[in-house]
Amino acid sequence: MAEMKTKKTAASVADFLNSIPETQKREDCRAIARMMQAATKAAPKMWGPGIVGFGHCRWVYPNGREMDWMQIAFSPRKANITLYLTEEVLKSDLMAKLGKNDCGKGCLYIKKLSDVDVPTLKKLIQETVRQRKAATS
Repeated sequence: MAEMKTKKTAASVADFLNSIPETQKREDCRAIARMMQAATKAAPKMWGPGIVGFGHCRWVYPNGREMDWMQIAFSPRKANITLYLTEEVLKSDLMAKLGKNDCGKGCLYIKKLSDVDVPTLKKLIQETVRQRKAATS
C-alpha cells in the first residue's frame, strides 16, 4: 500500500505563514488560523510542506486501514485559500450565506476573507470540527 504523502511535520507554522508573499493573503491566513484554533482548542501543526492543520483524529477505512489526520485545515495556494471542511458542511444551508466561494469535494476555496461572511465561515469551521469529533469518538 502506498505511503501517505501528507504527514504532520515539525516545521514552524509561524515561519510558513510569515513566508506568504502577499500581505492580504498572509493576514487572511493568520485570521483563519485563529478561527480554527479557537474551534479545535489545538495548536496549529504543519502537514506536509503547505497545509496548516488543527486537532487530531484517527480515521479507520472500511478495509481496516487507519491513518492519523487533522480535524480541520487550510492551505494558502497560489490561486486561493483552500479550507478543508467536511462534505456535509459544504452542502449545508450555511453555504448560501457565505458569499463568494467555490467548492470541491471537501474543499472550500476563497480568494480573500473579505469576500465571505466571517461569522458564517466561523460556523462552518465549528460545524466541521463538531462532525469530525463525532465521527471519531
